[in-house]
Amino acid sequence: MGNIPLAQVFLNDEIRQAVAGVIESGQYILGRECRAFEEELSAYTGTRHTVLSSSWTASMLLLLQSMELKPGDEVIVPSHTAFPTVEPIIHAGAKPVFVDVDETYCLDPRLLEAAVGPRTIGIMPVHLYGQPADLDGIQAVAQRHGLWVIEDCAQAQGAAHRGRKVGSVGLAGGFSFYPSKNLTVLGDGGCICTDDDGLAEAVRMLRNHGRKSKFTHEKVGYNLRFNEIQAAAGRVALRYLDELNAHRREVAARYRARLQGLVDLPVERPWAEPVYHMHVIRTPRRDALADHLKAQGIASGIHYPVANHQQPAITALYPDLPALPNTEAWVDQILSLPIHGQMALEDVDRVCDAIESFLG
Repeated sequence: MGNIPLAQVFLNDEIRQAVAGVIESGQYILGRECRAFEEELSAYTGTRHTVLSSSWTASMLLLLQSMELKPGDEVIVPSHTAFPTVEPIIHAGAKPVFVDVDETYCLDPRLLEAAVGPRTIGIMPVHLYGQPADLDGIQAVAQRHGLWVIEDCAQAQGAAHRGRKVGSVGLAGGFSFYPSKNLTVLGDGGCICTDDDGLAEAVRMLRNHGRKSKFTHEKVGYNLRFNEIQAAAGRVALRYLDELNAHRREVAARYRARLQGLVDLPVERPWAEPVYHMHVIRTPRRDALADHLKAQGIASGIHYPVANHQQPAITALYPDLPALPNTEAWVDQILSLPIHGQMALEDVDRVCDAIESFLG
């Protein structure tokens, strides 16, 4: 028996041929493949615009800078998320206000009212692990207080909230194409999706040196462009995304059937269609279980072992942040099990057998 990896990149001959075609074309930056990928992503997500950039972090930074945040502005965000969620907020000049998560590991809308202050301008929910956040509850609070909502969809390409793809509900959504993601371009990459014409145009200019035309720079921008090779790979992968996500749900169902009663399993809401970027369980014996799995050639991960409101970079900027009970308790118990869009169900059973032998 071979080792079981935590994740696996989707790669086939169509992708190889598409990449080879771009290499032969001689055009490598923001060309035909990028334009087609943007159009196809918009059609898939259900938004008027998609703007590609060099990473999720870059895309969100460009978006927030386009919105002209002011020093002292506050953005409500969960602490239990990847650190890059927080970085663009700070780089854009605003302050993150951390809120605890609910049983889905997403921002708890019941805690939002208490977090809204006179300087709050927006909310950034994270569809963590591929589970849609409760956008109904979040949007209701945002509308009462005149706040925008920007969705962090880095781990949720293809997930749906009440039948609508994530990234199409708020003012904008940001996606990541990092190799472990549900939709990858075989390297770093990201995009924002939005119906806002002005925001899309501003982000499009900022990613390419603030250009309005080749030699006219209306803004001081950046070189955070996307490339043709990755766009060609992404276009092929997008055609397989729903199929791969459906298999991820099949893997999650097998885990649920086998592990019910042994560990705390992911919570699914009736209005949500998750895509299981990660399959995260909870157990107080997390570290010992991870060691047990490793000894049997089974990879696992912890996403994430240090809450963002306790990261040294954050506490140096904002000392004396309030406690977040769920986040602080669960970071010591969470464990990510192997899952990807091509995972053999026999491998799922092997993981479950190992967990049962340890906990059962």
